[in-house]
Amino acid sequence: MRITSLSENKTPDKWVVLAIASVGVFMVTLDSSIVNISLPKISSYFKAPLSGEVEWIVISYLIVIASLLLTMGRLSDIMGRKPLWMCGLAIFSLGSASCGAAPSLLFLVISRALQGVGGAMVMSVSPAMITDAFSFRERGKAMGLIGAVVAVGTCAGPTLGGIITQTLSWRWIFYINVPFGIIGILATLRLVTAPTSLGAARSRFDHAGAALLSTGVILLMLTVTFGQEAGWLSIKVLGALAASGVIFTLFLILEARVAHPIVDLSIFRNRIFSSGLISSFLCYLSLFAVMFLMPFYLEVLLLLPPDRAGLFLTAVPIAVSFAAPISGWLSDRFGSRMLCSLGMAAGAAGLFLLGRLSQHRSTFAIIAPLVLAGLGQGMFLAPNSNAIMSSAPENRIGVASGFMATVRVLGQGFSVAISGAIFTSLGGARTADRLAQNPLLHAPLLQSTFIHAFHTAMLTGTVIASLGALASFSRGHSLPRSGTLEV
Repeated sequence: MRITSLSENKTPDKWVVLAIASVGVFMVTLDSSIVNISLPKISSYFKAPLSGEVEWIVISYLIVIASLLLTMGRLSDIMGRKPLWMCGLAIFSLGSASCGAAPSLLFLVISRALQGVGGAMVMSVSPAMITDAFSFRERGKAMGLIGAVVAVGTCAGPTLGGIITQTLSWRWIFYINVPFGIIGILATLRLVTAPTSLGAARSRFDHAGAALLSTGVILLMLTVTFGQEAGWLSIKVLGALAASGVIFTLFLILEARVAHPIVDLSIFRNRIFSSGLISSFLCYLSLFAVMFLMPFYLEVLLLLPPDRAGLFLTAVPIAVSFAAPISGWLSDRFGSRMLCSLGMAAGAAGLFLLGRLSQHRSTFAIIAPLVLAGLGQGMFLAPNSNAIMSSAPENRIGVASGFMATVRVLGQGFSVAISGAIFTSLGGARTADRLAQNPLLHAPLLQSTFIHAFHTAMLTGTVIASLGALASFSRGHSLPRSGTLEV
């Protein structure tokens, strides 16, 4: 995908590609966090309990995105970036308008699933667009800027959602996407042309592989989402997990035999690509637990109001948005290996310090490890994305892009599942419920139980992040497509 005036040696118009990609990425990222704050209002409007059907407003969106990311990445390699990107923006905008006009809760859930289809197209294509538009020497900087956009979207979601819901109505958290989607479509039509040739243009689409992949991911995401609630050893959860394992096995067998697979398994022979994906999964698996468990610590144990607790948590995305562009720029000059390793090590240090918090800590003692964890994540993500995309074959850029997005969603999902399971099994969730119901009941024994469960979850994340640092360091040296030695 490139700008009309873009020459073969990549002119400065590449920044227009980045700007257009940023619009779509910001919309999709914002919509993954802006809805949560409005769920009570939506629940009240449709006279439905917060548990049950209302949960599917969030779940349907995330599961559809996760199940389609790799398939959409492969389609972009076959069809080209531009048609899939524009289609994604159009479907996302249509889904947003449909959500805003939803006459019933079921209609809203279905519309959110439609949004997810468009969101999968946008998120799977955007890194591939940037990889196509930027030369190897500037790709890290571009990935860093996109990482900052993701962080800002994540950070702005709850605040913006609260303001819109309070001043207008919950419907406008969806309507707000429509003008941005239209602007993105018009800008793409006016400024962007497809490449003259595509490496995978003559490939056939593997429909059977796509069906198996999507079904397996859906079952896996449902297992992760409802495992804690239903019980990890329940028949339903174990059955869904076993079914997903069988489907993924059939998928791998099929992909090894078809001529034009969704996933060419030979891509994993590239050590940088494989270790980059593993490191990325470990990053999200370890660090996303902070955003999940810290609200319990701040609001239940320290008795902070939600708005102040939210201000504490903004330290993480702000730190990410600061570190990502700088580390991306540095990776263009010095490679990704040391930056990724140091980033994951910093994230592990932040988690370790969070694992030492107690009910008597200063503001600085709380914010400092949050900032350190955010800086570590930002330092890791942009160089790692640069390494993954630059190590992928030219005709598999879209698939590599889809893999990055899929790993992010799965890592976040498993992070919530694992940290939640640890916190619950050690009595943290039960204690949190008792403290929330009676804030004056801050008995030393209850506080000690809560702190022990919280510490164990954070320290588990520390170990996982440390493994991520080792995985990043062990990727070794390689010659990317540019011919520059990766270090």
